[in-house]
Amino acid sequence: MQTLIVFSHLRWNFVYQRPQHLLSRLARHWRVVFVEEPVVGEAEQRLEKFSPAEGVEVWRPHVSAAAPGFHDEHISVLQKFVADAIRTERITDYWIWFYTPMAVPLAAELQPRGIVYDCMDELTLFKNAPRQLVQRENVLFKEADLVFAGGPSLYNSKKGRHPSVHCFPSSVDARHFAQGEAEHPLQAALPRPRLGYCGVIDERINMELVEALATTHPDWQVVMVGPVVKIDPAGLPRHANIHWVGQQSYQDLPSFICGWDVCLMPFALNEATRFISPTKMLEYMACGRPSVSTSIRDVMEPYGHVVSIADTAADYVAACERILARTPEQRRAHALDLAQAIAQTSWDRTALAMATLIEAADRAKETAAAAAETSDKSLAKVA
Repeated sequence: MQTLIVFSHLRWNFVYQRPQHLLSRLARHWRVVFVEEPVVGEAEQRLEKFSPAEGVEVWRPHVSAAAPGFHDEHISVLQKFVADAIRTERITDYWIWFYTPMAVPLAAELQPRGIVYDCMDELTLFKNAPRQLVQRENVLFKEADLVFAGGPSLYNSKKGRHPSVHCFPSSVDARHFAQGEAEHPLQAALPRPRLGYCGVIDERINMELVEALATTHPDWQVVMVGPVVKIDPAGLPRHANIHWVGQQSYQDLPSFICGWDVCLMPFALNEATRFISPTKMLEYMACGRPSVSTSIRDVMEPYGHVVSIADTAADYVAACERILARTPEQRRAHALDLAQAIAQTSWDRTALAMATLIEAADRAKETAAAAAETSDKSLAKVA
């Protein structure tokens, strides 16, 4: 196998998370083609191509129809874009990797050596989930050779649906977050204490907790880093000590996080968060920073001993107060516990384990094909 063709509902230049971490590393093994969902409502239908990382090429379709995502309105156009690009670039030896079942129809005319489904979220529970998602995921479970689950909760949910499901929780590039860079200029002038969150800001964030932090302690500075999607920005809590700084580059995240006294995971406890395995949890830990999370299952297990857990506004504020009141000795001991926890995982290790599984499945297919060919020849001789 020479090429990995990936279909994703997330754009490469969106928040840098699981797809970018894994695929930039898998690009050391194979060429990676990253097919994004289309940009809609365009005057000209075309396939934009660019290379954001070594070994990775992004194919970004532009279509005239207005429906969002891998909608049925776009399928025929997208199929042609992909088929023409594969032919033009002479891609003949490839596997397909799905991040969203909604893209399954795009593979109908393709001939991959194998299929991977990296299930990083339970998309069926997200806000505005397409109605076809469940049916297309059922198809994908039948066609996939390997299924990767993005955390223990997802693994337990999916393991009975396919014979080869493997648990690969969120991981971290510890070296990147241990850089100890200078303060980011967007927060350098803010007084302390500073409490911060980084990641997508959507229906999964409990805004009541953010509001409580700011109003209970007007002297605390709450820094919210990330794009606001699927919710109305006008509904965000607005106070002088809450700073909505928008999406920032992955390169800049350490200079934000390392300047926070408490890191926040103020997740709502709803259907959209039931199976999440937050990448930011390990990124906070890699910076040596303490954090407070609501009772997300994949945070509590196995990191409940190093992450404070609180659900109500009063309890969440109190957990932050306890962290800020720690002695220097307590802070040093906790930093050692955090370092020990993240030493058990890395994106390099995860990507290598995934590559090993793909290579083994690919070899098994070659062996089976060779055996079938030998058997056919033997039957032909007998006949």
